[in-house]
Amino acid sequence: MAENVIELTDATFESTLRQSDGPVLVDFWAPWCGPCKMIAPVIEEIAGEYAGKATICKINTDEHRDAAINYGINAIPTLILFKEGQIAKKWVGLTGKKDLTAALDELL
Repeated sequence: MAENVIELTDATFESTLRQSDGPVLVDFWAPWCGPCKMIAPVIEEIAGEYAGKATICKINTDEHRDAAINYGINAIPTLILFKEGQIAKKWVGLTGKKDLTAALDELL
């Protein structure tokens, strides 16, 4: 895991959202998911580029099902962009870096 990507758990999910000053991008993933593996380097790149401006997180839906259930995750990868703890944007499936960074930029 890249140094700028925070690995969330069910226990840390909500507190991370509340404590963040800026936007929070969460990648809901699982180790067996091929598309999740494909998007992982993009998430890591974004985490490096937005360090100090946005919080970039991942949560393994196999190990932490409560957060996935709470946010209606029924396909992965799903990425949710939060602003002040509220869902600002949601993507299901592979998503391009350009779409993710454009949405982040709108919230900064």
